[in-house]
Amino acid sequence: MPETPVITPLKAAPNAPSAFVPLRFIVVGVLSLGLALGLTAIHPAVLATYHYNQQVIAITHLLLLGWIASVVMGAVYQLVPVALETRLYSERLARWQFLFHVIGFAGMVWMFWRWDMKQVGHFGSAFAVGVGLFVWNLVRTLARVKRWNVIAFAIGAALAWLVLTVLVGLSVAAGKCAYEYATPLTQSGWLRTTLRGLQAAGAFMGRFDQLGAMHAHAHAGVVGCFVMLIVGVSCRLLPMFAVSELQSPRRAAWSVGLLNLGLLGSFFAMLTRHPLKPLAALVMAAGLALYALEVRAILRARRRAQLDWGLRQFLAALALLIPGATLGLFLSWPALAVTPLVGQLENLYGLLGVLGVVSLAILGMLYKIVPFLVWFGRYSGEIGRCRVPNLADLYSTPVQIAGFASYAAGLLVTAAGTVLASEPVVRVGALVLGGSWLCLAANFALMFRHLFHPRLAPLSPQPAGKAVLA
Repeated sequence: MPETPVITPLKAAPNAPSAFVPLRFIVVGVLSLGLALGLTAIHPAVLATYHYNQQVIAITHLLLLGWIASVVMGAVYQLVPVALETRLYSERLARWQFLFHVIGFAGMVWMFWRWDMKQVGHFGSAFAVGVGLFVWNLVRTLARVKRWNVIAFAIGAALAWLVLTVLVGLSVAAGKCAYEYATPLTQSGWLRTTLRGLQAAGAFMGRFDQLGAMHAHAHAGVVGCFVMLIVGVSCRLLPMFAVSELQSPRRAAWSVGLLNLGLLGSFFAMLTRHPLKPLAALVMAAGLALYALEVRAILRARRRAQLDWGLRQFLAALALLIPGATLGLFLSWPALAVTPLVGQLENLYGLLGVLGVVSLAILGMLYKIVPFLVWFGRYSGEIGRCRVPNLADLYSTPVQIAGFASYAAGLLVTAAGTVLASEPVVRVGALVLGGSWLCLAANFALMFRHLFHPRLAPLSPQPAGKAVLA
């Protein structure tokens, strides 16, 4: 009988980092989502009216940086080494990045709420340091990849868009600040150089339309970083979980290439109010259409008859790309008159992108990632010694289904309230979404309970003459 391999506790796979590295990011992200939904229920005007104020920007950054970026960074630390079959460059850098990340985004959200832009810039700089550590860690990890594929290129592109997003955000914040108070303290040295750089960046961004700069900043982050990662990483994860194969690497590569090309054109068109913005939007839509064809081909070739609820939730998120892309094409038309309805449609577009496509995809994949991390973290060292639960035994599938159903209902109600500019309807939708979050939190509690109270049972005695499957 071959010896049963024992995986080091809190190691999820041979190339993966300690399970505590991604889990800390994921926990912070889930808590941020709950807080953001609660604030939206208290202040439904953030979606029911079209305006930019401190509450809108604070809640938006809580969702994008606190919820989405936290979970994505944690998941990337776990999935990239596995997907690219290489080790993470440095777990120590990941731990330091977590500190800068949490301090940075939490301070930014707080200062956005107070509308203290100088402090936003300071906390944003801390967040930028964390992003720098994250990008450096991933770049060094990608450098170890012997053979690049569409997944590696998509991850590399997402990192580039993340850096651009942070730089534009810091430049916009710098443009709203004055640094005259620092002049006596910065007669020489790196601080003076840094402040002069921020002043120059702020002056440069001041040359562009501020609303256009905000739109470019948002698209670079949501589409360039988050959607790009979803497209790239799912080319590995979807075949893995559906028991299939990537059907056309060339088609997948074209989808990533067109998405990048269209986003690059859209970014500069938004900054400069260029009339070719619809053409760039069409190129992005073409890239997403090719991706949809590849997803369809992967699913048709699958060898698993029934998809689990995590994958169904992920595919529901991808389906929302259709109304999202259609609405984006409509809003990109240069001659579109700015009316109250158009303003609400822009709110709906952001809602579909952030709480629709990206958040729903993340929620689906969390049910694939977190049970995996908890199971390996607690039970991998017990393999061959005693009976351990299956992955599906770590959480409640009925609670997961209830969470999915309530999220879909809440998103629909919130979308209706956004279009109708109705604060009561938006509040109801946010509360229903909050109910979905409670379902997620309940299942997380069930999963994390295994870390402290494992369910172990003695191995059943083997019948004589039968070998134990190793």
